[in-house]
Amino acid sequence: MYGTSRRHHVPASSGRRRSRSAAGLALAAVVAGLLTAGCSTEDAACGGGEYPVLTVGGTGSACVPNGEEPPKGYTRYPEGKVPKHVGDTWDTYWETHTVDSNGKIIDAPDA
Repeated sequence: MYGTSRRHHVPASSGRRRSRSAAGLALAAVVAGLLTAGCSTEDAACGGGEYPVLTVGGTGSACVPNGEEPPKGYTRYPEGKVPKHVGDTWDTYWETHTVDSNGKIIDAPDA
């Protein structure tokens, strides 16, 4: 009547070990992704969904929502000369340069 059972008994702790291993692997994947994603500690010139604009005749700047035109007194930066981060090459350049009402790059009057 009593036979031997062929069922395999899995200790209760092994499931927890597998869960911890999976959680550890997931965490390691997230950390590796963040490290290789090119995250930057630099401050962006504008937030997501915005682009930077320059004051006509001055060195001021602002951010405008994508799809909207710059407000009066501002213009888009010349193509290829748009600052991406605070302190980058173009951000520094525009501290001493500006554009006139015709869009020509000139030395900033207050530089």
